[in-house]
Amino acid sequence: MLKITELDQDANDTVRSTGEVSVSLDELARLGAQRMIAAALEVEVETYLSLYKGDRDERGRALVVRNGRARSRCVTLGSGTVKVRAPRVNDKRVVEGRRQRYVSRILRPYLRRSAKVAELLPVLYLHGLSTGDFSEALGALLGPQAAGLSPSAVSRMTAAWQTEREEWSKRSLAGQDYVYLWVDGVHFNVRLEEDRLAALVVIGVRPDGTKEVVAIEDGYRESTESWLSVLRDLKARGMAAPVLAIGDGALGFWKAVGEVWPETREQACWVHKIANVLDKLPRRLQPKAKRLLHEMMYAESQTECEAKRQRFVALYEVQYPKAVQSLNNNWARLLTFYEFPLMHWKHIRTTNPIESAFATVKLRTRVTKGAGSRQAGLAMAFKLLQNAQRRWGHVHGRELVPLVRQGVRFKDGKQINLCEGNIRAHHPQRKDAA
Repeated sequence: MLKITELDQDANDTVRSTGEVSVSLDELARLGAQRMIAAALEVEVETYLSLYKGDRDERGRALVVRNGRARSRCVTLGSGTVKVRAPRVNDKRVVEGRRQRYVSRILRPYLRRSAKVAELLPVLYLHGLSTGDFSEALGALLGPQAAGLSPSAVSRMTAAWQTEREEWSKRSLAGQDYVYLWVDGVHFNVRLEEDRLAALVVIGVRPDGTKEVVAIEDGYRESTESWLSVLRDLKARGMAAPVLAIGDGALGFWKAVGEVWPETREQACWVHKIANVLDKLPRRLQPKAKRLLHEMMYAESQTECEAKRQRFVALYEVQYPKAVQSLNNNWARLLTFYEFPLMHWKHIRTTNPIESAFATVKLRTRVTKGAGSRQAGLAMAFKLLQNAQRRWGHVHGRELVPLVRQGVRFKDGKQINLCEGNIRAHHPQRKDAA
């Protein structure tokens, strides 16, 4: 607690005392915000009056004058809810036949909460607070007079998100270039339907190394037909073929991308592959097998990776042929990343960018026991991804992304210098985190 011995008149509206007053840091922040708003409003009015102080009527009276103060109103800010009495101005000027009116740019008419707080409400909803939690949560954050979102307001908000996603899904992609493409099908519950929603998600890497959500569509069990619909639509809207697509082992996507963009290289997700292999081994053997599989995944050359695979086969082929068969299935698709820049490996070996982004989607649907409909679920996922996208960083070695688009060749992560007939490193030794 802090001791304050002097409070100005604005603070007395909130705390009245003749002696020492103890206030918390939150109360101090709120009082400070109240004083700053009052001071800013005074400066704004004085500036407005000075601009037109020379404007007079036929009797020499000022046309722009003060007119007392407006009634108090509560405004919710990031630091809490404060009472504000805005100064009023009587503006009698007539310009082009219209009576002028003073409007504060700081405190707009009927404003009850700041733009930042307004942005906070849908974010809280998206990230796990159910509708009934708002009053308590916002009361704790912003004071007892802070208002949350009513169920009807949430319904209007989600309906607006559905419209926004539908319009976004029709945007032109002409001239948009995505060098890498992560794809995955993410499943979560829909409260009013029996089937789970399979959201087909596409995230791309632009030539400057930034990551961007490209598509999120409803798909039926990640089938070839569902993926074909998504990829054909992207192509029809002008999207060029990516250099590399990264996905899990679902055959539906690989068949679809081979039909729509046959020139696109394919990289299978190592995390999905490892999980599938371990699922076919006894639990007691899984820790050792997992270490061996991770050694393959992080091998520094394709030759080394192949050698580690042979070791795994020798250990488990006799007793656990299904685990070995799972590892060998589409093995070549796991090794494509060796033909791309070393600094990109940690990004393109897995579909982790989609998995991590959808952690909040699954949290949100658990809290609400599932979205109310498939379209509402897609809209919620769309807004969560948009919100997350603002915090995504560039891929490592982003200066190498244009080289990939240009068709520059790499071997074991190093650029091939065709003129000299050798291979040169384009970057320092990697430091991959497991």
